[in-house]
Amino acid sequence: MTDYDLSDDCPLAGALAIRLRDSRAELTQRWLDRIVARVTVEPNRIFPTSELLDHVPMLIDGIAAYMEDPSAATNFEAPVVAKAMELGALRYAQGFDAYEILKEYEILGGILFAYLAREADAMPAQCEKGELLACGHRIFRAIAIIQQATTTHYLRLAAVQVREREERLRYFNRTLSHEIKNLIGTVLGAGDVLHEIPDMPAEERARFVDIIRRNGRAMHAAVSNILTVTRQDHGARHQRNILLAAAAQESIRQLRDTAEAAGVSVRLAPTMPEVEVNAAGVELCLTNYLTNAIKYADRAKPERWAEVSGALEERDGRREVVVRVRDNGLGVPPEKRDALFQHFYRAHETVTDAEGTGLGLSIVRETATALGGSAWAEFPPDGAVFAFSFPERRATPAAGG
Repeated sequence: MTDYDLSDDCPLAGALAIRLRDSRAELTQRWLDRIVARVTVEPNRIFPTSELLDHVPMLIDGIAAYMEDPSAATNFEAPVVAKAMELGALRYAQGFDAYEILKEYEILGGILFAYLAREADAMPAQCEKGELLACGHRIFRAIAIIQQATTTHYLRLAAVQVREREERLRYFNRTLSHEIKNLIGTVLGAGDVLHEIPDMPAEERARFVDIIRRNGRAMHAAVSNILTVTRQDHGARHQRNILLAAAAQESIRQLRDTAEAAGVSVRLAPTMPEVEVNAAGVELCLTNYLTNAIKYADRAKPERWAEVSGALEERDGRREVVVRVRDNGLGVPPEKRDALFQHFYRAHETVTDAEGTGLGLSIVRETATALGGSAWAEFPPDGAVFAFSFPERRATPAAGG
């Protein structure tokens, strides 16, 4: 019985490698079609640039070279692994998870094995079964190297994001805990005064009661925000994803009574992009933005409104979901705009009697960043626009994928 090593010459390997190179365009298209069949994503979003799409034939060339000469693994890994890592960075930016990356390469492996099996059957060259298995192992090993490079780079980027998010959450928790401590101190102080002066005049008593109520509501809002942010710590595969329009409608529903009491009409734009979003994160951002739009409505105007809209836009070289809340309220003075998203900052603190801790916008910024996007404000002539964005995510996989 003959023992075969991966470095042994296989009479079939060279011929199959040539066939593989000649068919790389066809195989690339087959891989793309199979991926698209699994998810409702436009084909040009799988590989959004010609350069990235060209990576796939290069990967197939690398697999063919490895089939011919697996002892030259170093030469194989240098250029090919670099391309595989770029695909890992792309999948990270697009919001894929590690399972989906592994599934992509499983599809590629199936396509290549099926193609080479058909080609081997049609070729006149004869080889022993051991040689055929060794040839198949070379294909498997080459795909494994590429898959490992893509996945490892993806996980490295994800780990950086996790560390950054943990640091932001630690800072957020420290600052919010300090604020809640101050609110509790104010409540206890007002309560002590009421207790020590039982015969306080009614007007003065009402003022202290109002202090307790306002600070109590501020603590309730702060704790609610903490709970919502905490729910985002679960893994991506355990998060609740819903359509953007549904998330916006839920946010509007939560604030319906508050808006009606303030005389503000809150509406949803007639059309919204049909994309799935992280329910907890998007609803948290929207409720904070809408709360501000209601809180800082211009009472001098006979009609007061706020509108939620969404769009798919190209930002910084990638396709993102952008959500905006526009209102016709007080707007933001130019000298206050640069500090809007800082912790505890309130642009209208001396203009209105609106309650708040000054944390709403900073919470939106932290949440949008955690989702891979950003938050900002725009300043039209009348009112204000507050927006946040996050990468366009893949839609739900097709059934039976």
